[in-house]
Amino acid sequence: MIKVRRTDIDTLRGVSVLAVVAFHVNNQIFTNGYLGVDLFFVISGYVITNSIIKNLDSGNFSFFKFYLKRAKRILPALLVVLFTTIVFASLILLLPDLKRFTESLISALAFISNIYFWSIGGYFSTNDELKPLLHLWSLSVEEQFYLFFPIFIFLIYKFFNKKKYYIIAIISVSILSFILNYKFLSSTEVVFFLFPTRIWQFGIGATFALIPNLKIKN
Repeated sequence: MIKVRRTDIDTLRGVSVLAVVAFHVNNQIFTNGYLGVDLFFVISGYVITNSIIKNLDSGNFSFFKFYLKRAKRILPALLVVLFTTIVFASLILLLPDLKRFTESLISALAFISNIYFWSIGGYFSTNDELKPLLHLWSLSVEEQFYLFFPIFIFLIYKFFNKKKYYIIAIISVSILSFILNYKFLSSTEVVFFLFPTRIWQFGIGATFALIPNLKIKN
């Protein structure tokens, strides 16, 4: 199978990454740069949904292959980041900060960094510069999406196997997630870090991936 590189998707990914970097360089000038993370979640919803649907339609979908592909894509770079950070953290951080770093390291390996940093205040507490793995919260949200979404789509495929039901299910869950997001809007940490309040962003991307596949009569 010939893989076609989507330069439009790559460009959007680049924009989202640059926006986040710019925000961290100077959040007074690039005040909305953090929205790059939101954009990246939408892109992930689009790309992953396209991949799963194509494999389901061709009869080639496999949970093992899906998770193995994600692991090959993510783990090498993640392990390099973690190893490098361990070296510098052991040289720079004091013992109490090193203890918290170890906790964040374990949570990163378990892909629950978002939950860990939410529990300790994350971006909205003091001394964020002493949390060298803080940025991995978004990767944990991504991984939680990778874990649950294929199961969700597969169950719809198994029982209904019609594109319109995919969209109905995704939009329904996305609306529930958005309501949850709105409900906890005053609690910034919950809205920012936790997967349930981010599902609607993945859902937007998934919906755009499915719409062209609909066969609309009349």
